Order: sequence, then structure tokens, then C-alpha cells
Amino acid sequence: MSTDPTTTTTPMTTMTAAKTNPSAVDEPPPSFVKLAMRNMVKKGGTSLYHFFLSAVAMLTLLVGLAYLTR
Repeated sequence: MSTDPTTTTTPMTTMTAAKTNPSAVDEPPPSFVKLAMRNMVKKGGTSLYHFFLSAVAMLTLLVGLAYLTR
């Protein structure tokens, strides 16, 4: 079993990170919702395009199912 030195965290590196950035210890990691919102703001046009594409696809699916089951 080999260990990758880039992913291994030792207590010394954790202590060093705590000394350089004291707020990193007190703050919990960001939630998935917060990360998703940050990503959506960063890629605004693409996110809106995918949202409207999904909305049109859902509307088409619902109208198609309503037509088939009439």
C-alpha cells in the first residue's frame, strides 16, 4: 500500500495552517449549496442556459405526457 504525499496530512501541516490562518480552524467547510451558488455566479451565462434548457425540456415532457394520456 503506497501513500501519496500530496494527499497525506500530518499534524505539523495542520498546525502550520492553523497558525497562518486562525479563522480556518473555527469555520466549518462550506456547504455544497454555498459551493454550487459560488459556481453558478462564476459561470452565470452557462448556468442560465442550462436552467432554461431544463425548464423547456420538463415542460415538453409534461405536455407530451398529457397529450399521450388524454
